[in-house]
Amino acid sequence: MAELAPKSPRESEVVMTQMILPSDANPVNAAFGGKVMEWIDICAAVAAQRHCRQVVVTASMDDLHFHSAIKVGWTVTLHSRVIATFRTSMEVGVTVTAENFLTGEKHLTTSALLTFVALSANGEKVPVPPLLLETDEEREAFQEAQQRRAERIARNKKSPSWLRVIKPGAAG
Repeated sequence: MAELAPKSPRESEVVMTQMILPSDANPVNAAFGGKVMEWIDICAAVAAQRHCRQVVVTASMDDLHFHSAIKVGWTVTLHSRVIATFRTSMEVGVTVTAENFLTGEKHLTTSALLTFVALSANGEKVPVPPLLLETDEEREAFQEAQQRRAERIARNKKSPSWLRVIKPGAAG
């Protein structure tokens, strides 16, 4: 198989904008976290697909942080980019910035890291292009991603206790 040409992380960048509507809100009139997570997953998937030009599936969502609330009527801008590539997977970072349209104030509300796996039409894992790291910041982010990946793999080899505590069909 021919080696894939490296691609710049800039080529994978995605920017999406959403408005928080009443149907997106929780009981305290702020964006429902699950809705924001959905948008994060979509934005990250587009970046991953843009990088590898393959179908991708979400393998994990790590380091999801809700920094502040997003009120109904505000707009959010999601920005994603591939941070690291491995053999068949990619780590994508996503930030969510809210804007109060009345004041113009903007601030970071949510951040997340997601891992995607590239798949063939048959559903088999396929190699992804390596990243062409051009800046010190990109190289540092890649190194951190390698460490997170090693930790994630080590964690997945263990059988988490909490999975043994929550038993299917135990409720009700």
